[in-house]
Amino acid sequence: MTKDPLYMDLAHCNEAPGKEFLFGTDTMGRDIFSMIRYGGRISLTIGFLATLLSTILAVLAGSVSGCAPARIDGVLMGLTELFLSVPGLLLTVFLQAVFGGSDAYSLSVVIGLTGWMSMAKVVRAEVLQLKHTDYVLAAKCLGGGFFHVLFRHLAPNFFPSVLFMAVMNVRNAIVAESTLSFMGLGLPMEEVSWGSMLSLSESALLSHSWWIILIPGAFLVATLLCLTNLGNYMRGRANKRHSNLGCQGSLNIKKK
Repeated sequence: MTKDPLYMDLAHCNEAPGKEFLFGTDTMGRDIFSMIRYGGRISLTIGFLATLLSTILAVLAGSVSGCAPARIDGVLMGLTELFLSVPGLLLTVFLQAVFGGSDAYSLSVVIGLTGWMSMAKVVRAEVLQLKHTDYVLAAKCLGGGFFHVLFRHLAPNFFPSVLFMAVMNVRNAIVAESTLSFMGLGLPMEEVSWGSMLSLSESALLSHSWWIILIPGAFLVATLLCLTNLGNYMRGRANKRHSNLGCQGSLNIKKK
């Protein structure tokens, strides 16, 4: 039976899995089964919101860099390389300290601001290949602006290439939230997520309550493996699509 994930039943602290508490209780008497159901939504929300923000930033930065003159392109890519040289966790902790706050939305913004650089480089490489194609040049000659060309002609062609990275960013954002919560820099105690549940590992080890660590960790690992397999599948589909296009182009050249 589903219980309130925030209710602290002090009479049943550190209770092992059983009939009343399917996955047991934590050190404050909260039902772990209900916390996993509720916390999973928080963790996935942070992952998707952070990925949405990082994808938007990557598409804009990569497209502008790919379409800009060489000098501006060099400056933008230099800044991107500078951000990439800083360890991601260190940059996330720094932004978390600057912005303050520790709710799900602020944490999504912080993680999203640190996860766009690698995708931006991929977008730039795709735009450099696409910007000299006939349909892009024709759209520019007909008066199409930057955003018109981007959303109508460029994005539909490079989106399959960055879709794999977007799925991986969801996984990385969930890992970042879990790491910050484990370090005590993530969500507060009243906000339940899989990461904040793992932050109780020290007290769980001291009380020999293995289920407080093992069960949330198993759900987190299973979710990350599913996202990884989904990303690999999408990358395989994108590579197959590009190889088919290459084969068709070679056949057309041979026919001519």
